[in-house]
Amino acid sequence: MAALPETTPDHEAALHHLQQAHGPALLGYLTRQTRGDVHRAEDIVQETLMRAWRSPESRNEQGQWNSAWIYTVARRILIDQIRAAGARPIELQDTESDAHPMTEDPVETLIDTQEVRAALRSLPEHFRLTLIAVYYRNLSLAETAELLGIPAGTVKSRTFYALRAMRAALDNREFNPR
Repeated sequence: MAALPETTPDHEAALHHLQQAHGPALLGYLTRQTRGDVHRAEDIVQETLMRAWRSPESRNEQGQWNSAWIYTVARRILIDQIRAAGARPIELQDTESDAHPMTEDPVETLIDTQEVRAALRSLPEHFRLTLIAVYYRNLSLAETAELLGIPAGTVKSRTFYALRAMRAALDNREFNPR
């Protein structure tokens, strides 16, 4: 980055003149070009005036800053910003993560699963097969009855008693789901 010219009273007066002569009109132009984004327009004005201050080619023969040069530089800065924004992925705000905090701990879920499976293994086979068919394989009563070769009414009563036995097995393991 080029160093700023040495500031003398003449330079300060010239810089003040540059800001006064071109700043307000350039800000209005850039505010329209940025669709009302005043902050962005102000940033571009500042960058443009700094480039004009550092660049001898920005002045005409009389030593005044050339408006055409200043507006061209401002337009190019704006175009560069638009291109840069298009090259970057869209930035999204993560406002939803706090609204829906993670309520389940994966480790706790794994432990709970292991406890339930251990309790299920401790059940008599006829209860275990009934619960697996109804709750894990999502079979209907009729499908479970056909699979196990028993009447549908027996599936209903086995499911009832199997759930009670499962609860007792979990209680014996001192398991209390959250």
